[in-house]
Amino acid sequence: MIDVDGYLTVLGVARPTAPTAEALWALHRAQVERVAYENLDIHLGRPTGIGAAESVARIVRGRGGYCFHLNGAFGALLTALGYDVTQHRAGVQGTPEDPAGASGDHLALTVLLDGERWMVDTGLGDAIHEPLPLREGSYTQGPFTYGMAPSEAAPGGWRFTHDPRGSFTAMDFAPDAVELPSFAAEHIRLSTSPESGFVRVLTAQLRDAKGVDVLRGCVLRRTHAGGTDERTIDSADDWYEVLTGVFRLDLTDVDAPARAELWHRVHTAHQKWEAARGR
Repeated sequence: MIDVDGYLTVLGVARPTAPTAEALWALHRAQVERVAYENLDIHLGRPTGIGAAESVARIVRGRGGYCFHLNGAFGALLTALGYDVTQHRAGVQGTPEDPAGASGDHLALTVLLDGERWMVDTGLGDAIHEPLPLREGSYTQGPFTYGMAPSEAAPGGWRFTHDPRGSFTAMDFAPDAVELPSFAAEHIRLSTSPESGFVRVLTAQLRDAKGVDVLRGCVLRRTHAGGTDERTIDSADDWYEVLTGVFRLDLTDVDAPARAELWHRVHTAHQKWEAARGR
């Protein structure tokens, strides 16, 4: 069982009286606008599980997570509200040179609604704001344009292509339904391996109708119709204000020594990166 009412309170959405398209759109928009894609607990040395109830509890207390947490929780919420939800094995293609395919480093969701299936994904960080139909075509949401097409790398599945300004190239997902525990081993790898991007770089991301805010280390970027605004955060107070303000994260359970240590590590990594670039 999950805390449906607590979850809906965080989203600021009233409990739908029926699993309608209007309610699904409202829930999806609220999730990506209010629940951050973030990996702070990895950098705080606090391992998390990916069970749906645990992930919902994280969201209710003011935190987020990455795809296994966010889509795992959102899929459980939609199921509890009467939607026909399927979880899929997926893979994110970081750059055009990377291999495509449903490698298992991403959990994708689809919803069958009024005879049509939709991609419902709140775990892609800077990607979609609203559901996309599983129909080949180009789709614009705010300042971003996405592609949807049958996947060549995952036969029978689908390929989502990100906007050229996005943080990754594409995502492929397989057609078959899978259970959340099947991602447990990949979650451990992503959250512990020194080769994992989640381990190397702290990030927080939130999408809205007009653009996306992305924090990577000490650099905050806002991408919108007019371009990208960027600033480097050079103080701990400002950095934590961004996390709690821009990204709506509740950090009351992180004590002062842990905050100081986290900022020190993130800021030191940023200084090394700047030095490597010759700046």
